[in-house]
Amino acid sequence: MILLPPEHADIDTPTGPMRVHVLRPEHPNPLPGVVMFSEIYQVTGPIHRTAAMLAGQGYVVALPEIYHEYEDPGVAYNYDAPGTERGNTLKTTKPLSAYDADARATLDFLAQHPACNGRLGTLGICIGGHLAFRSAMHPDVQAGACYYATDIHSRSLGEGKSDDSLDRMADIPGEMLMVFGRQDPHVPAEGRRTIYDAMTAANVNFTWHEFNGQHAFMRDEGHRYDPAIAHQVYGLTYDLFARRLKS
Repeated sequence: MILLPPEHADIDTPTGPMRVHVLRPEHPNPLPGVVMFSEIYQVTGPIHRTAAMLAGQGYVVALPEIYHEYEDPGVAYNYDAPGTERGNTLKTTKPLSAYDADARATLDFLAQHPACNGRLGTLGICIGGHLAFRSAMHPDVQAGACYYATDIHSRSLGEGKSDDSLDRMADIPGEMLMVFGRQDPHVPAEGRRTIYDAMTAANVNFTWHEFNGQHAFMRDEGHRYDPAIAHQVYGLTYDLFARRLKS
Protein backbone atom coordinates (compact mmCIF):
# COMPACT_ATOMS: atom_id res chain seq x y z
CA MET A 1 0.00 0.00 0.00
CA ILE A 2 1.16 3.55 -0.74
CA LEU A 3 1.73 5.61 2.40
CA LEU A 4 0.30 9.08 2.83
CA PRO A 5 2.62 11.85 4.09
CA PRO A 6 3.25 11.53 7.86
CA GLU A 7 0.93 13.48 10.13
CA HIS A 8 1.17 14.52 13.75
CA ALA A 9 -1.15 15.73 16.48
CA ASP A 10 -0.51 17.22 19.90
CA ILE A 11 -2.94 15.47 22.22
CA ASP A 12 -3.85 16.20 25.83
CA THR A 13 -2.52 14.07 28.69
CA PRO A 14 -2.61 14.63 32.47
CA THR A 15 1.04 15.74 32.30
CA GLY A 16 0.72 18.08 29.34
CA PRO A 17 0.47 17.94 25.55
CA MET A 18 2.08 14.96 23.84
CA ARG A 19 3.05 14.80 20.19
CA VAL A 20 1.82 11.71 18.37
CA HIS A 21 3.12 10.89 14.89
CA VAL A 22 0.70 9.10 12.58
CA LEU A 23 1.58 6.93 9.58
CA ARG A 24 -1.11 5.36 7.42
CA PRO A 25 -1.63 4.06 3.92
CA GLU A 26 -3.89 5.49 1.29
CA HIS A 27 -7.05 3.43 1.62
CA PRO A 28 -10.76 4.09 1.04
CA ASN A 29 -11.92 2.33 4.22
CA PRO A 30 -11.06 2.71 7.92
CA LEU A 31 -8.26 0.40 9.05
CA PRO A 32 -7.14 -1.17 12.34
CA GLY A 33 -4.84 0.92 14.50
CA VAL A 34 -1.57 0.10 16.25
CA VAL A 35 0.03 2.22 18.97
CA MET A 36 3.79 1.82 18.61
CA PHE A 37 6.13 2.75 21.45
CA SER A 38 9.73 3.71 20.74
CA GLU A 39 13.04 2.95 22.38
CA ILE A 40 14.45 5.39 24.95
CA TYR A 41 15.64 7.57 22.04
CA GLN A 42 12.08 8.57 21.05
CA VAL A 43 10.95 8.71 17.41
CA THR A 44 14.21 8.17 15.52
CA GLY A 45 14.77 7.19 11.91
CA PRO A 46 14.75 3.43 12.59
CA ILE A 47 11.56 3.74 14.64
CA HIS A 48 9.88 5.75 11.91
CA ARG A 49 10.89 3.17 9.29
CA THR A 50 9.53 0.30 11.38
CA ALA A 51 6.25 2.18 11.76
CA ALA A 52 6.15 2.82 8.00
CA MET A 53 6.60 -0.89 7.23
CA LEU A 54 3.74 -1.74 9.57
CA ALA A 55 1.50 0.99 8.16
CA GLY A 56 2.17 -0.39 4.69
CA GLN A 57 0.55 -3.67 5.77
CA GLY A 58 -2.74 -1.84 6.22
CA TYR A 59 -2.71 -0.16 9.65
CA VAL A 60 -2.95 3.32 11.10
CA VAL A 61 0.17 3.57 13.29
CA ALA A 62 0.42 6.11 16.11
CA LEU A 63 3.84 6.91 17.60
CA PRO A 64 3.71 8.88 20.88
CA GLU A 65 6.76 10.80 22.11
CA ILE A 66 7.26 8.99 25.41
CA TYR A 67 9.25 11.78 27.11
CA HIS A 68 7.00 14.67 26.09
CA GLU A 69 7.03 16.16 29.61
CA TYR A 70 10.78 16.72 29.42
CA GLU A 71 11.49 17.64 25.79
CA ASP A 72 10.15 19.93 23.09
CA PRO A 73 7.97 18.27 20.44
CA GLY A 74 9.97 16.48 17.78
CA VAL A 75 13.09 15.83 19.86
CA ALA A 76 14.83 12.49 19.32
CA TYR A 77 18.16 11.43 20.77
CA ASN A 78 21.21 10.18 18.94
CA TYR A 79 22.31 6.57 19.33
CA ASP A 80 25.38 7.59 21.31
CA ALA A 81 26.51 7.86 24.92
CA PRO A 82 24.78 11.21 25.67
CA GLY A 83 21.57 10.04 24.02
CA THR A 84 21.64 6.78 25.92
CA GLU A 85 22.29 8.54 29.22
CA ARG A 86 19.44 10.99 28.67
CA GLY A 87 16.99 8.28 27.68
CA ASN A 88 17.91 6.02 30.59
CA THR A 89 17.71 8.89 33.08
CA LEU A 90 14.21 9.84 31.99
CA LYS A 91 13.11 6.19 31.98
CA THR A 92 13.21 6.16 35.77
CA THR A 93 12.38 9.86 36.26
CA LYS A 94 8.93 9.69 34.69
CA PRO A 95 6.23 8.25 37.00
CA LEU A 96 4.64 4.96 36.03
CA SER A 97 1.19 6.59 36.22
CA ALA A 98 2.24 9.06 33.53
CA TYR A 99 3.34 6.28 31.17
CA ASP A 100 -0.02 4.58 31.69
CA ALA A 101 -1.99 7.78 31.17
CA ASP A 102 -0.08 8.46 27.94
CA ALA A 103 -0.94 5.01 26.66
CA ARG A 104 -4.64 5.47 27.39
CA ALA A 105 -4.63 8.88 25.74
CA THR A 106 -2.93 7.51 22.61
CA LEU A 107 -5.31 4.56 22.38
CA ASP A 108 -8.28 6.91 22.64
CA PHE A 109 -6.82 9.26 20.03
CA LEU A 110 -6.20 6.40 17.63
CA ALA A 111 -9.62 4.82 18.15
CA GLN A 112 -11.24 8.16 17.29
CA HIS A 113 -9.03 8.86 14.27
CA PRO A 114 -11.20 9.00 11.13
CA ALA A 115 -8.92 6.54 9.33
CA CYS A 116 -9.15 3.93 12.15
CA ASN A 117 -11.94 1.40 12.52
CA GLY A 118 -11.48 1.07 16.28
CA ARG A 119 -9.71 -2.30 16.34
CA LEU A 120 -6.51 -1.75 18.31
CA GLY A 121 -3.14 -3.38 18.78
CA THR A 122 0.11 -2.28 20.33
CA LEU A 123 3.80 -2.76 19.51
CA GLY A 124 6.94 -1.64 21.26
CA ILE A 125 10.72 -1.91 21.26
CA CYS A 126 13.02 -1.94 24.31
CA ILE A 127 11.32 0.34 26.89
CA GLY A 128 8.59 0.55 24.29
CA GLY A 129 8.17 -3.21 24.56
CA HIS A 130 7.37 -2.78 28.23
CA LEU A 131 5.00 0.11 27.47
CA ALA A 132 3.29 -1.98 24.80
CA PHE A 133 2.97 -4.81 27.32
CA ARG A 134 1.25 -2.53 29.82
CA SER A 135 -0.92 -1.03 27.08
CA ALA A 136 -2.10 -4.53 26.19
CA MET A 137 -3.73 -4.67 29.63
CA HIS A 138 -6.46 -2.32 28.39
CA PRO A 139 -9.63 -4.22 27.45
CA ASP A 140 -9.88 -2.67 23.98
CA VAL A 141 -6.42 -3.90 22.88
CA GLN A 142 -6.69 -7.19 21.00
CA ALA A 143 -3.02 -7.91 20.26
CA GLY A 144 0.42 -6.82 21.39
CA ALA A 145 3.94 -7.35 20.05
CA CYS A 146 6.88 -6.72 22.37
CA TYR A 147 10.46 -6.67 21.08
CA TYR A 148 13.02 -7.36 23.85
CA ALA A 149 10.90 -5.55 26.45
CA THR A 150 13.12 -4.24 29.24
CA ASP A 151 12.51 -3.99 32.98
CA ILE A 152 9.48 -6.29 33.22
CA HIS A 153 11.47 -8.98 35.00
CA SER A 154 13.18 -6.49 37.32
CA ARG A 155 10.10 -4.39 38.13
CA SER A 156 12.16 -1.27 37.38
CA LEU A 157 10.15 0.93 35.02
CA GLY A 158 9.33 4.46 36.11
CA GLU A 159 10.06 6.67 39.09
CA GLY A 160 11.03 4.57 42.08
CA LYS A 161 11.75 1.51 39.89
CA SER A 162 8.76 -0.38 41.26
CA ASP A 163 6.34 -1.23 38.45
CA ASP A 164 3.65 -3.88 38.84
CA SER A 165 3.70 -5.44 35.36
CA LEU A 166 4.51 -8.93 36.67
CA ASP A 167 1.50 -8.75 38.99
CA ARG A 168 -0.94 -7.65 36.27
CA MET A 169 -0.37 -10.35 33.65
CA ALA A 170 -3.94 -11.61 34.02
CA ASP A 171 -5.25 -8.19 32.89
CA ILE A 172 -4.10 -8.89 29.30
CA PRO A 173 -7.18 -9.89 27.27
CA GLY A 174 -5.63 -10.29 23.81
CA GLU A 175 -2.84 -12.28 22.20
CA MET A 176 0.81 -11.38 22.81
CA LEU A 177 3.95 -11.89 20.75
CA MET A 178 7.10 -11.84 22.90
CA VAL A 179 10.48 -11.55 21.15
CA PHE A 180 13.88 -11.65 22.85
CA GLY A 181 17.57 -12.00 22.03
CA ARG A 182 19.56 -14.65 23.86
CA GLN A 183 22.63 -12.41 23.91
CA ASP A 184 20.72 -9.41 25.33
CA PRO A 185 22.28 -8.42 28.68
CA HIS A 186 19.28 -6.23 29.53
CA VAL A 187 16.94 -9.25 29.67
CA PRO A 188 19.13 -12.23 30.67
CA ALA A 189 18.01 -15.84 30.70
CA GLU A 190 16.73 -15.73 34.26
CA GLY A 191 14.77 -12.57 33.48
CA ARG A 192 13.19 -14.15 30.43
CA ARG A 193 12.24 -17.16 32.52
CA THR A 194 10.59 -14.90 35.10
CA ILE A 195 8.43 -13.26 32.43
CA TYR A 196 7.58 -16.55 30.72
CA ASP A 197 6.57 -18.23 33.96
CA ALA A 198 4.42 -15.29 35.05
CA MET A 199 2.60 -15.14 31.72
CA THR A 200 2.03 -18.89 31.80
CA ALA A 201 0.70 -18.82 35.36
CA ALA A 202 -1.69 -16.01 34.41
CA ASN A 203 -2.99 -17.97 31.38
CA VAL A 204 -2.04 -15.23 28.95
CA ASN A 205 -2.49 -16.13 25.27
CA PHE A 206 1.05 -15.66 23.95
CA THR A 207 3.78 -16.95 21.69
CA TRP A 208 7.41 -16.76 22.75
CA HIS A 209 10.39 -16.40 20.40
CA GLU A 210 14.08 -16.23 21.31
CA PHE A 211 16.74 -15.53 18.70
CA ASN A 212 20.53 -15.54 18.73
CA GLY A 213 20.71 -11.76 18.75
CA GLN A 214 21.93 -8.91 20.88
CA HIS A 215 19.85 -6.09 22.30
CA ALA A 216 18.56 -3.83 19.49
CA PHE A 217 18.91 -6.50 16.80
CA MET A 218 15.79 -5.06 15.13
CA ARG A 219 17.26 -1.54 14.78
CA ASP A 220 18.46 -0.93 11.21
CA GLU A 221 21.38 1.22 12.37
CA GLY A 222 24.48 0.05 14.19
CA HIS A 223 26.52 -3.12 14.48
CA ARG A 224 23.89 -5.13 16.38
CA TYR A 225 21.34 -5.08 13.57
CA ASP A 226 20.49 -8.54 12.23
CA PRO A 227 18.32 -8.14 9.11
CA ALA A 228 17.66 -11.86 8.76
CA ILE A 229 16.18 -12.09 12.25
CA ALA A 230 14.35 -8.79 11.79
CA HIS A 231 12.69 -10.17 8.66
CA GLN A 232 11.40 -13.16 10.62
CA VAL A 233 10.12 -10.99 13.47
CA TYR A 234 8.26 -8.66 11.14
CA GLY A 235 6.59 -11.69 9.57
CA LEU A 236 5.47 -12.92 12.99
CA THR A 237 4.16 -9.46 13.81
CA TYR A 238 2.24 -9.07 10.55
CA ASP A 239 0.68 -12.49 11.09
CA LEU A 240 -0.41 -11.64 14.64
CA PHE A 241 -2.05 -8.36 13.69
CA ALA A 242 -3.69 -9.80 10.58
CA ARG A 243 -5.27 -12.59 12.63
CA ARG A 244 -6.33 -10.48 15.59
CA LEU A 245 -7.13 -7.10 14.04
CA LYS A 246 -8.28 -7.87 10.50
CA SER A 247 -10.22 -11.12 10.84
